[in-house]
Amino acid sequence: MSSTTTSASRYRLGDRDVPRIGFGAMQLPGTGVLGPPDDRNEALAVLRTAVELGVRHIDTADFYGPAVANELIREALSPYPDDLVIVTKVGARRDERGGWPPAREPEDLVRQVHENLEHLGLDALDVVNLRVGGQDAPIAGSIARQFEALADLQERGLIRHLGVSNVDAEQIAEARTIAPVVEVQNRYNLAHRQDDRLIDLLADEEIAYVPFFPLGGFTPLQSDELDGVARRLGLSAFQVAQAWLLQRSPNVLLISGTSSLAHLRENLAVADIVLPADEVAVLDAIAS
Repeated sequence: MSSTTTSASRYRLGDRDVPRIGFGAMQLPGTGVLGPPDDRNEALAVLRTAVELGVRHIDTADFYGPAVANELIREALSPYPDDLVIVTKVGARRDERGGWPPAREPEDLVRQVHENLEHLGLDALDVVNLRVGGQDAPIAGSIARQFEALADLQERGLIRHLGVSNVDAEQIAEARTIAPVVEVQNRYNLAHRQDDRLIDLLADEEIAYVPFFPLGGFTPLQSDELDGVARRLGLSAFQVAQAWLLQRSPNVLLISGTSSLAHLRENLAVADIVLPADEVAVLDAIAS
């Protein structure tokens, strides 16, 4: 059930408190998350403006581009603010057709960590998420070998904190027997609420939950319902969907992404939105 938690708060991510609205770098490269951005200057300005406006959590991956997002982050923001947390992901690559084939053997993960370090210009990565599962849903099975490889890099000082992405509860529990987990990044939104119980369990353990595809997978009827709430409140549908996520639980962190300064400001404005209880009830009913 959605709470009335206000969005104007911070949450612990690794060893730092960050505002709950961060920035996702996936939309910075070109079409299909491949190649250089359509407007390099705008992409750099988006990153710099995000940090100027208080963003302290940036989510990225070296397979965005590939390498394009990370190199833009480095150019725009290095030397990095001391309180900035950069979260990256490993476990996939890009192929010549623009696909996302898995690359999860321990040697693959080690190589990807070093590529992230190089392209971001860092000596150690703040948080590394092990990305597993299918295209947008977990696939059951052990992740011990993969997570142990990352835990070894953590012990060597190349990674400060570890997370997991596209995983189920059993995989999270398995990972936590190997090393602490500071965040879980899974598909979750108004229409796809399979992680409802998991979010609450993670909140009890003070582990951040970072939803991806926050506006994906709606039917036309459900979109009409969301649009109706947005119209009544004078907001965009995306703002409403994001505000609902923030009110869902205090451990939910957002990583809305854009390559547009105008959209960036619209995304960050969600921090000041508190949805009325009657509209939250309408939104909660979408999943059922």
